[in-house]
Amino acid sequence: MESIALVIVLLAALMIPLVMARLHITNIPTAVAEIIVGIVLGPSLLGIVQTNTTLNQLSSLGVIVLIFLSGMEIDFSLFRRQKRPDNQPGPVSVALLSYASVIVMALLASELLKITGLFGHPIFATIIFSTVALGVVIAALKEKELLSKPFGQTMLLIAALGEVVPLLALTIYSALVHPTDKSIWLLLLIFLVAIILLLRFRRPYQWFAQIDKSTTQLDIRLAFFLIVTLVAVAAQVGAESILGAFLAGIVMKLLHPREETQNKLTSIGYGFFIPIFFIMTGVRINLRTLLADPASWQLIPLLLVGFLLAKVLLWPILRRRFQPRNAIAGAFLISTTITLVVPAVSVGRNLGIVTSQQAGAFTLAAVITCLGAPILFNTLYVKEKEDYQKTVVHFIGANILTVPIAQQLTKGLYDITLYTDDTTRYKTYNSEANVQFLDEFTAEKLTAAHAFQADIVVLGYFDHDKNYQLAQWAIAAQVPRVIARFENKDIQSDEYDQLTAQGVEIFNTLEANISLLRALIESPATVRILSDTTAGIYEIVVRNRRFTGLAIKNLPFIDQITISQIYRDHEFVAPHGDTQIQLGDHIIFTGAKDAVGEIRRQVERLN
Repeated sequence: MESIALVIVLLAALMIPLVMARLHITNIPTAVAEIIVGIVLGPSLLGIVQTNTTLNQLSSLGVIVLIFLSGMEIDFSLFRRQKRPDNQPGPVSVALLSYASVIVMALLASELLKITGLFGHPIFATIIFSTVALGVVIAALKEKELLSKPFGQTMLLIAALGEVVPLLALTIYSALVHPTDKSIWLLLLIFLVAIILLLRFRRPYQWFAQIDKSTTQLDIRLAFFLIVTLVAVAAQVGAESILGAFLAGIVMKLLHPREETQNKLTSIGYGFFIPIFFIMTGVRINLRTLLADPASWQLIPLLLVGFLLAKVLLWPILRRRFQPRNAIAGAFLISTTITLVVPAVSVGRNLGIVTSQQAGAFTLAAVITCLGAPILFNTLYVKEKEDYQKTVVHFIGANILTVPIAQQLTKGLYDITLYTDDTTRYKTYNSEANVQFLDEFTAEKLTAAHAFQADIVVLGYFDHDKNYQLAQWAIAAQVPRVIARFENKDIQSDEYDQLTAQGVEIFNTLEANISLLRALIESPATVRILSDTTAGIYEIVVRNRRFTGLAIKNLPFIDQITISQIYRDHEFVAPHGDTQIQLGDHIIFTGAKDAVGEIRRQVERLN
């Protein structure tokens, strides 16, 4: 009978997305549909699926894989504070203030719930009310292509906090409610193990990528090794297994896996383990028993109010940065919760503070938020005024080399500023380009002038020693790309080699002239393309996941360009019509200049 039940669950997991696609159901998360189907299959209605050992074990693996993938979704680079030249608050400050309000209101809602006498554990309820379904939020933001926008980054940060903070709080609360002979401070051992694994395995992972093949799948083996190791460590120190799984996901993320690796892990998780977990969550909910108990069905609307009340202050906080309508939409989106509620309720049942009826009430209230909140978000959200984010290029040094280049870069695609410490050059060029004057170039003054807050910093001085010092300051400021002019390669100086080793892109007149002369001899037509005013050679980076897996011949703009090379994983790939585009590909192509802007907006848009 166990095998029959498993077949039914797997058949349901297969049919749910097919039926949703057939009926054009797009506003309901698949996880919610799986829970509903589980309720139908379980003792609540049909009663054809019952819990058994096999399904329970697969369900436990499902929640571990789900939390692991949630850890991999967090982009910690978003938490870095960035100085903003305008007066608007950045995503980090807005997100931190927003989530602080969520915790305060969740505590208030929990105290009000305690007053009703229907649930007497306010700290546990606070943890539940402060959770956010990170996966659902990411899916909603991706659908509207908002992840690269300030609104999307803010929502993502709030959702990440809504998964990290409650998870840690749940582990600490579990250790306090159910004390063991192991100190709660041993939880730090998990973090120590994570750091050790990160330091030990970062370089081997890069090696794995070189020697991996279809019959070994070293990246997947490493992922499951991390999961099992950190889950085991969590169990040994008295923590919850989901904390170990979450930390394993974070460690895997910090190892910078290939996009292919994350896609394979996602396929394994959402293709097998996770659907079983959500379906079995619905099976464990017995609506007949739940609705037969007046206290239980009275608890459901109160819990739903608690989930919404915990996020009510998000609206005035988000309104400071975004349109009022989008602030409301964002508050509803953050009210979505299911991912952490289900495992948290399981922990509560194990601790003896949550009954089966209360567990069902918590789960149903969370399901209702997942049904309504994404729909309300999609209905209310309107586009903000923020347009395509231009590539910010800062030239340090205004002269006959940098000013013409700044003038000739494709208009509409770049935000260009030149900095100079020469009053004569400032007076000469400030009417021809956006030039800022600084009385002297020091790390402090350049930082205060936001000179290093750019995607690309070009160091155009003829003095290579000056460019070397500027490059060191730019590297310390973590500028993504630094381009430096370096005319003199003194064999007694290692500055040239140091800059190259640090990732600085170096150019000099001699090498440029040699390359140009060789091109004129060997490929004169190419030089004409480079100097043409209506066409040119361009490079774009694929960041839009909509193009991932798409064959070149099926690109919507392929009739406007000619792709000559694809730079992928530090190697050039000769393209043909069936070559599939991958995330992070550098596409080198020729085409009309007036078409480049729209193509770049499509391909480089994060979603």
